[in-house]
Amino acid sequence: MRQPKILTTLKTYDRGQFVADFVAGVTVAMVALPLSLAIAIASGADPGAGLTTAIVAGFLISALGGSRVQIGGPTGAFIVVVFGVIAEHGYDGLVLATFMAGFMLLIAGYFRAGRLISYIPEAVVNGFTIGIAVVIATSQIKDFFGFSIASMPADFMEKVQAIWGARASLNGSALGVALLAIVLIVIFRRRAPRFPGLIVALALVSALVAIFALDVDTIHSRFGDLPSGLPVPVLPDISLARFVELFPSAVVIAFLAGTESLLSAMVADRMIGGQHRPNAELTAQGITNIASALFAGLPATGAIARTATNVRAGGKTPVAGIIHAVTIFVVIQVAAPLVGYLTMPALAALLMVTAWNMSEPHRWAGYARGRASDRALLVLTLVLTVLVDLTVAIGVGVSIGLALRLSRRASVESDWTPPDA
Repeated sequence: MRQPKILTTLKTYDRGQFVADFVAGVTVAMVALPLSLAIAIASGADPGAGLTTAIVAGFLISALGGSRVQIGGPTGAFIVVVFGVIAEHGYDGLVLATFMAGFMLLIAGYFRAGRLISYIPEAVVNGFTIGIAVVIATSQIKDFFGFSIASMPADFMEKVQAIWGARASLNGSALGVALLAIVLIVIFRRRAPRFPGLIVALALVSALVAIFALDVDTIHSRFGDLPSGLPVPVLPDISLARFVELFPSAVVIAFLAGTESLLSAMVADRMIGGQHRPNAELTAQGITNIASALFAGLPATGAIARTATNVRAGGKTPVAGIIHAVTIFVVIQVAAPLVGYLTMPALAALLMVTAWNMSEPHRWAGYARGRASDRALLVLTLVLTVLVDLTVAIGVGVSIGLALRLSRRASVESDWTPPDA
């Protein structure tokens, strides 16, 4: 069934649900706004692209998707892929790859491929998720410590060498701001989980930087003014040579978008006792990524952490996701200059916390008690993700995982739980 979930929920929609959705939507927007900026910057893109993606994708995934409470937008899982594509093919290459991935997802939805997610071994998902978290954390060390590095390499080992070589340029103010941001984020999350503490924490440390005129980079000082609206949609420049060149990247983007979105929808189902429509979700992901490319945005998918935040904040229907997108749009319309004062070390701290939560350390002991073959598959996928390439990691991991599954003659069900992010 590909019918958007919103058509079902609106049949019995009432004022009480709207109030709950409004509160949840605004709450999620306050989480999604700084995350979208940080993810775009970490991906090597302009921060405005993150905001554009959050608005366009956040609206369409909720309006067209198959989950009651799914929240969509740019996610940390794409940082590794997006950074690599931009480094190798330029930003126009990323836009075209995202555009192509959207059509791949539409085809997957048309042929009802939504249930295939159950065949991806959990060890592979866990391995590349932890691997991505390692790469994200490593990419944020530069801004976290305020190191002076002209250009961060894409290769992991070269990145580590560049960071080590710049260790003498440590900026004490930047490090202090980053540590304070982490402390505030953790305190707000534990003491007031429903309070939009993330944006408050970043605003507080950024205000301190401005008041005391600390030598710390901000979004504005590094990237200039943020856009106060959406760009005009433009069709990507398409050619046969470019299509062939970017096809592997488009496949990886489509795979990640489909996989993470369906995993997020599964997590949401367990939290609300619902049932998502996987093929509607894939179709929505396809339309969303095509639209994001037209607006020169980033690849988008369902975001597990933001979806969990939506549920915890009381979101009832897809209207909450639409309100979240509209709220971000209104904020950049009226307060884009203020958002530009957010500091780079604080955003780096946010992504450090995000990477830690992505890796789900509370589950590591369970991984260690699992089958030896699952442990080996997880470690192999993790190492390949970090040291080689995400495409290789997924291809090798899925191939070996499916071979192991066939050899066992038994299906393995996922036991994913929502990360506290």
